[in-house]
Amino acid sequence: MTLQAITVIGHDRPGIIAETTRVLADLGLNLEDSTMTLLRGHFAMMLICEGPAGSAETEDALAGLTADGSLIVTAREIPEEPKQGAVGVSYVLTVHGGDRPGIVSRVVGEVARVGGNITDLTTRLAGDLYLLVAEVDLPATADVGTLEQSLTRVGAELGVGVTLREVESDEL
Repeated sequence: MTLQAITVIGHDRPGIIAETTRVLADLGLNLEDSTMTLLRGHFAMMLICEGPAGSAETEDALAGLTADGSLIVTAREIPEEPKQGAVGVSYVLTVHGGDRPGIVSRVVGEVARVGGNITDLTTRLAGDLYLLVAEVDLPATADVGTLEQSLTRVGAELGVGVTLREVESDEL
């Protein structure tokens, strides 16, 4: 049994998810984790699958997706990771305001500084308005008040609003 990280990236069209998952199921691969999105007309999908097929066999089986040159598919075997221990508390971090370079790096840098882990991040640009929404796991030892102050300071320097709120356990 292997564990694989499989990516499919390229120009969007109907049926990519259906075709990819059909091929994976035919190989006996179990889809354990996935994320899929559209970014300005481009499709991006990452899957974690486990099963008897190796990464070369998986890429060969998915070659039909790449035939017209609009998609790139990769598969690589990855090691099984040990189960992570309990995290402290989960939060939702939002940033909104005028677009400019450096927003993501500055804001998530403050989260990293206290040992926080970004578990999901989405950004959108609508005209000049920039929006970032991230799920953040903070260690139990993190000083949330100090983090909120540093996020507010960085937000003011960047000219954006930043909020951090605790996630109710049934929200995720």
